[in-house]
Amino acid sequence: MIFDSRKFSRKYALIYTAMIAAVLIIPLVTYIILLLQIDEAKVELSLEKQAKKIIVSMQRYKNSDKVYHFPRYQEYSAALYDQNFKSIFSTLEFEPHTFTEGFHRQQNNFYYIYAFADAYYFGATYLLVAKKHTSNRIYFLAFSVLTAIIIVLFIFSLLLLRNFSAPFEEMNNHLDNFIKDSMHEINTPLSIINLNADLFAAKYGENKYLWRIKSASKTLATIYSDMEYLIKQGRVKHQKKEIEFGEFVQNRVDYFQEVANMKNIILQTDISPNIIYHFSKTKLQRIVDNTLSNAIKYSHDNREVEITVNEDDEFIEFTVKDHGVGIENIDKIFSRYYRENEAKGGFGIGLAIVKEIIDEEGIILKVSSRPNKSTIFYYKFYK
Repeated sequence: MIFDSRKFSRKYALIYTAMIAAVLIIPLVTYIILLLQIDEAKVELSLEKQAKKIIVSMQRYKNSDKVYHFPRYQEYSAALYDQNFKSIFSTLEFEPHTFTEGFHRQQNNFYYIYAFADAYYFGATYLLVAKKHTSNRIYFLAFSVLTAIIIVLFIFSLLLLRNFSAPFEEMNNHLDNFIKDSMHEINTPLSIINLNADLFAAKYGENKYLWRIKSASKTLATIYSDMEYLIKQGRVKHQKKEIEFGEFVQNRVDYFQEVANMKNIILQTDISPNIIYHFSKTKLQRIVDNTLSNAIKYSHDNREVEITVNEDDEFIEFTVKDHGVGIENIDKIFSRYYRENEAKGGFGIGLAIVKEIIDEEGIILKVSSRPNKSTIFYYKFYK
């Protein structure tokens, strides 16, 4: 009944943003890989140029000069190695793993090795020029672009979905108000029917026609209570209090006795007294009423519906067993609006409400059924 446009917009905006971002991330990753390759090529080129500068500097050295000042650079480091890979001169801060001529990378250290034709340059065979370099700038760019894309997509999707859902929210509000007004209008004549049926029975006695009126009225009241619960769901907090479990179930059994009488069904009870349970009366009534009404509805005429309430140290057992048409698709009966037997009527919301309640409260429910023989609903209410 409740349509939250903001929750709807946020949920689907996140979904659409994730989907589009997943599509866009492929070309973005490809673009980043290309940038990294270009960046690496630039570093390689700069190292080659730097190696040539050092070679030119060594070529200009004359033997008459007593001291050769090896070029030093803030951004670059260099080293000379002999043919046995022994260091002649070095400003490196790392030890290279390979001396193969060409461009190499060792973690964040990029270096270029140039092999001399002879040992003319101070007995050196290899010149190594290195540079520390990271691609943090590119990764930061990628992160920034991706973040910007996600933010823009999310805001755009959110605004679009909010505008898209606005008419549905308005229509839902009108429908919600209509249902609430209708439910209020139904409650008044329903109460009058029940009251006058009781007064008529007290004055003139019971008869099968009066039973039919009261049975139909109570069936309608159960549907009304389910609809009221759905309308208030998420808006009303159901307070918990101490309930005498057995007495509560017996009262609901007595309530449905007239409905059972229409099919000549006997409601057999085995209810232990003095079982106190801390629970919401509204939620417990929805569980008990829907289970009992379904058991009566789908049971064969002139049979029994067995209701038991027992307890042990850990939990309270509530069991309802009918002798009727049975259930073919147990997994589906808790789906909202699902009706296994269209001829029996109803809206298919009762057991969906029961499923929501037991999931919320941690109640265990086991359903077993034999087609055209019997069905058992077995509840465990943990203390």
